[in-house]
Amino acid sequence: MIIAIDGPAGSGKSSTAKAVAERLGFRHLDSGAFYRAITYAALDAGIPPAVWPNLDAAALNELDIHAEVTDRGVEFYLGGKNVTAEIRSAEVNAHVSPMAAVPAVREWLLSQLRATAVSSDLVADGRDIGTVVFPDAAVKIFLIAQSEIRAKRRLAETGNPAPTSTEVQNEVDRLGLRDRMDSSRATAPLKQAPDAVVIDTTELSFEEQVEKIVRLAQKRQRFS
Repeated sequence: MIIAIDGPAGSGKSSTAKAVAERLGFRHLDSGAFYRAITYAALDAGIPPAVWPNLDAAALNELDIHAEVTDRGVEFYLGGKNVTAEIRSAEVNAHVSPMAAVPAVREWLLSQLRATAVSSDLVADGRDIGTVVFPDAAVKIFLIAQSEIRAKRRLAETGNPAPTSTEVQNEVDRLGLRDRMDSSRATAPLKQAPDAVVIDTTELSFEEQVEKIVRLAQKRQRFS
């Protein structure tokens, strides 16, 4: 079984998907981590963002970034160094959206993303999981939340659990720009799959949103 969880930045996709996977005993796939890993590798190699749209498969192979699938997720290596933690930096956050919009990058990663579902039940999260990566997923979820809530969540992820109103507004503006970029890109834009279940997490506790998805998956398992 594949459970696809999509939604904009800060909607709670990754943390929710990880918890759902743990509850069900499935593997977790954070697709955004793959794009973060490539972004980190490009920045580490000194490749300026202005030339990223020109990257091709040969150039991506030269970055020497690779993923290793574990029982419960994926870890990333640049050369021989584990960079799973480093790809979550603020610098990578600021640059990952333009990297993810590069058609060659998305094409290069597609087979790698799909390979994580081989011989394993999977909970995958991202922005095009239910529409492009796993269009035949058994359960499709589209998470949404109010912009201020999303901003506070994203700031908390980066180590700022008590942001000022100015910091929150700045993050709201940044997320709004990210949404527009993700939704308007020509290749695999962020959009809700027609058969996805929409869950607004604004008023839900983390446990409540996880439980909703677990119940949907269990119901699908019973009737499959």
